[in-house]
Amino acid sequence: MSKIGVFMGKYKLTWRDLTLHDFKTYLFAMFKAFIPKGKISNLDELETFIQTKSAWVSQVTLYGYLKTRMGTRYVLHFENDIFMDSVNLAKWNIYSVALQDLTFFTFSKLKANFNFQDTEKAKEIFLKILDDETSNKMPTEIIENAKKSFDERLQNINWDNYHDDLPFNTSALSLYKWAPIAEDLKILDRKIVLNSVILKWDVVKKEFKERIKF
Repeated sequence: MSKIGVFMGKYKLTWRDLTLHDFKTYLFAMFKAFIPKGKISNLDELETFIQTKSAWVSQVTLYGYLKTRMGTRYVLHFENDIFMDSVNLAKWNIYSVALQDLTFFTFSKLKANFNFQDTEKAKEIFLKILDDETSNKMPTEIIENAKKSFDERLQNINWDNYHDDLPFNTSALSLYKWAPIAEDLKILDRKIVLNSVILKWDVVKKEFKERIKF
């Protein structure tokens, strides 16, 4: 039986530590991506789109990466609290960056394609989503770090071309950084991991183009 090193901090675990419950979460996230949706015609609908699609990309890429590294024997027999803590930490951190990327992307597209000038609404929507996530137990420290990061990026953003300038690289790098996989393995996976995130975002970009009606 091969042992794939999966760790967070000083803890090193094997494929056995991923729970069946979490793999079902991954499958459900995959399924949700293909549920038909209506047009996006106002800011409330845009907020929902940003929130749900950022969550989808975060879950599918993280759990997909863990499943790939753990091999075919992903259905496990017991839970490990230490490993689950590391997965949850990774999930929220990746999600917080995904939210930023998709918020900037959608508002950049709106400005470029629809001459939408109220780009200050981007921060308003981002903060509303983070506020919503407090009820889902998103860690306060991650929320505060996300707000700080968003403000720093906002100061330097070019709304006219952000959507065409590698808009999702930051969240791709976030998966690479936070996935609870041993560093020696992650180095080997870097290109594959980054590409997997970009491919998922391509699905979101396509859906946004089809649904947007501002």
